[in-house]
Amino acid sequence: MNGPVDLSNAAWFKSSHSNNGGTCVEVAPDFPGVVPVRDSKDPAGPALVFPADAWHAFVAGVQAGEFGAV
Repeated sequence: MNGPVDLSNAAWFKSSHSNNGGTCVEVAPDFPGVVPVRDSKDPAGPALVFPADAWHAFVAGVQAGEFGAV
């Protein structure tokens, strides 16, 4: 990453598996090389921006059960 990412026009979405009472995150696609992530309960709050490869490794780990039952 080379500085701040402008998220003012980000199109945020939640997973179709998010049916857990609002405890979830949203991600914004279409940002080359990075994945912005925010708390769905606080859309005006801060967002974290992860390198895309790190985010994809995290998601793969969740899917593989590396973090226990979710």
